[in-house]
Amino acid sequence: MFESAELGHKIDKETFKVEEPKLRAALLEAQEQLREDGSFPVVILISGVDGSGKGETINVLYEWMDPRYMSTHAFYAPTAEERTRPSMWRYWRALPPKGRTGIFSGSWYSQPIAERISNDLSRSDFDQRMDQLNRFEAMLVNEGALVLKFWIHLSKDAQRERLRLIEANPLTRWRVTKASWDRLKTYDKMQEVAGHLLRTTNTPWAPWVVVEGTDDRYRSLTVGRTILESLQRRLADKRDQNSPVAPPFSPRIDRRDLLNSLDMTQSLVKKAYETELATWQARLAEMMHHPEFKKRALILAFEGSDAAGKGGAIRRVMSAMDARQYQIIPIAAPTEEERAQPYLWRFWRHMPRLGRVAIFDRTWFGRVLVERVEGFCSEADWLRAYSEINDFEHDIWRAGGIIVKFWLQITDEEQLKRFDERAKIEHKRFKITEEDWRNREKAGAYHEAVCDMVDRTSTGTAPWTIVESNDKYFARVKILRTICERLEKELKIDPIKAQRAMITKEPKADAASQPTARKAAGSKTDTAKQSKAQRARQLRPEKASAAKKVAATTASEKASEKAGPTA
Repeated sequence: MFESAELGHKIDKETFKVEEPKLRAALLEAQEQLREDGSFPVVILISGVDGSGKGETINVLYEWMDPRYMSTHAFYAPTAEERTRPSMWRYWRALPPKGRTGIFSGSWYSQPIAERISNDLSRSDFDQRMDQLNRFEAMLVNEGALVLKFWIHLSKDAQRERLRLIEANPLTRWRVTKASWDRLKTYDKMQEVAGHLLRTTNTPWAPWVVVEGTDDRYRSLTVGRTILESLQRRLADKRDQNSPVAPPFSPRIDRRDLLNSLDMTQSLVKKAYETELATWQARLAEMMHHPEFKKRALILAFEGSDAAGKGGAIRRVMSAMDARQYQIIPIAAPTEEERAQPYLWRFWRHMPRLGRVAIFDRTWFGRVLVERVEGFCSEADWLRAYSEINDFEHDIWRAGGIIVKFWLQITDEEQLKRFDERAKIEHKRFKITEEDWRNREKAGAYHEAVCDMVDRTSTGTAPWTIVESNDKYFARVKILRTICERLEKELKIDPIKAQRAMITKEPKADAASQPTARKAAGSKTDTAKQSKAQRARQLRPEKASAAKKVAATTASEKASEKAGPTA
């Protein structure tokens, strides 16, 4: 894999002196064309062994190009905050917008390499991670990015000599640490891991360029020319990326699907609703403070028909949480900043850290719903979005996120009724727009898009819940119950024990004063009538013995009262 990078490539001073000015001028011109074109970003990865000249290469690029339209991100071990987020979160936030260049020193490959060398990552897990990164880079390219990956190589002897030279120079001595020499001892393992990595992630859309790093002039010219030629070719290539990448979906011959199979008559009377609402809100509040939740994050995704009641449902969920614990993210049309990034970027930036909640009012499924129906993206874009969204949600789940997705469905008749009611109520009139009325005209297309969305993105780690929302009371309770049941499953909470624990948290009177308290209470409550034995049956099994002791103590006190005072 590295044989061609150990041939002793070298550029003499005279040749470099002639070639450098021409290359610099051409790079600046291409960079200006990129900025004016503004249709794609450039992502450059600079990787390689210690001492191979990665830092010097980046410095040269900053000398040769306009630094105002470049950004460099160096990634080391994850910080405390980054460890509470999905592993790809920090890389998504660093992606350059269209028209600009982003350089990554220590990229998304660094951590898997380090973990594999230290045997903290098995071969199968490493391969799985590489497959994930291949899909990530494919998504970047499909979104328009030009991805250039450089691996700067040194032989073992060349690396040892290079580290000595850097360490001998007072100006660069700080760059060589004990860890640098320790990694030299694992050089053979590093080459094995790096070779496997380059083979498995050398894809047609993001190939690796292996560069020998022994000679500074050769390394700089090689990297510079590769960037220039790739950029020029891409600027000149106005290929059509809008061709379909998958066959059309099969029609539903019997016209039966997920939405028209729902029982839209389900409802709750107000009294039952109030009881159920209080019960499930209390359960949710309890789980938000469960010790296990500190190790997880909750992402609630709300989609649905216009006027289906998403806002009201979200407010009932919020009422069960501490306002310091959650964030509500309303999703509207993308801003200019968001349009300059890959589609999922604006959702990655809002992913909560562990122990927190993000509530999305409209979500990343807009690409396969409104953008598909309204033609805001190409067919190729929304067809590939299904797998990209599944990967996105799986990454979040693997990092500790619990994704609960809701589609709120109402009938056309109920929607029209709510539209008319909103138009008559002054403080609700703002909710109705011309777009809502236009969407009704495309109800069939949206219906088909929703069914396809659920079929293709309801996974074991992030399943969809379809909510029959003609009755708002029923819908709100179903949503709260679904959230609680999902949390119980993910946090491994026994719902029966949790319910018993809530009962035992009622305040207890002092044992000596209990007979008086029961006498004063009379028959006002059923709880006061219960014997100590009945109370013990309500307690959790591990508390039962303590309850029996309380009952025995009370019985002893009664016997003492009958016998009269003792000496």
